[in-house]
Amino acid sequence: MSDLKYSLPGTEIITLTGQTVDKLIRAGDGDAALLYLYILRTQGKSTSSEAAIALDKSKGWIASAMAMLSRLGLVHLDDNEDKDDKTNGRESGTSYAVSDNIIREPRAYTEDEVKREISRGSEFSVVVDETQRKLGKILSPDELLRLYGIYDNLRLPPEVILQLITHCISESRVTGDGRAPSLRYIEKAAYTWEREGVFTLEKSEEYLKNLEIMRSVRGKIKKVLQIRNREFSETEKRYVDGWISMGFEPDAIAIAYDRTVTKTGNLAYPYMDTILKSWHSQNLNTAQKILDKDGVKMKSTTRQNANRSGQKHGEPSREDLERMKHLLDEMKEEEEDK
Repeated sequence: MSDLKYSLPGTEIITLTGQTVDKLIRAGDGDAALLYLYILRTQGKSTSSEAAIALDKSKGWIASAMAMLSRLGLVHLDDNEDKDDKTNGRESGTSYAVSDNIIREPRAYTEDEVKREISRGSEFSVVVDETQRKLGKILSPDELLRLYGIYDNLRLPPEVILQLITHCISESRVTGDGRAPSLRYIEKAAYTWEREGVFTLEKSEEYLKNLEIMRSVRGKIKKVLQIRNREFSETEKRYVDGWISMGFEPDAIAIAYDRTVTKTGNLAYPYMDTILKSWHSQNLNTAQKILDKDGVKMKSTTRQNANRSGQKHGEPSREDLERMKHLLDEMKEEEEDK
């Protein structure tokens, strides 16, 4: 195999090409990278059930990671897969193999192929009609190709595709200029849904509920960070989502923000991230826990370290406390106004 070389017996060495590593890095998906290493380690002879057991992951996790690897062209399903399986190889017995062509793209469709699918009155023709109705326009040939790729290549069920389109329209109204989303935007969202394993209406409803919760928390944090009249950048969002995933409440982030600005003079994300990670390692994820910890530090140093102003080492200054109180009061007022 020219693109991938590995030698397991004896030396236990697995070699990846720089091209393969670059694709995994650009994808930014640690789950996919872990599954890829497992597939290489087992010489592509494992099944999804075996992978789930070996990695201590759910079948949904395996399916999502496999979908990403498939899109990257790093793996493919074996030749025995059931072509009518709408879960795209997500049954427990499906086996995977390392692809011979690591830059294989998703299958390309032709306009005639899509026209034939529509003319025979399949489920896809219903998807086309409903999509055009929701978007308020007739789809162009290129848009039809993208929509068919979502239906046939990603294998999202028709009802999930329509739920996805409804969501994208709603997103455009909230965060965009109010215009209907493009098929390119919908296609990008479809890849995300596939990667997250959203293949049923129940899963889509759960996924959208979680998105709404995340949006609400991000909004509160945006107010804490004094960000107005714009959305988070992608880099900012990565930081914020990381803090949310660590379990930090907005009022705890408000304290970290205050200390960051006091120390650096601006909103320095790396500095603030360091503070929050330090607190996370100490299980300090609420304002009360953080201030209580400061109180413990203050008591432990009162006998040894007093400065001329009477402030103990480690004790927040009166100005710090007032500023924190002001931030927290503002947040409470905004919540009451809703």
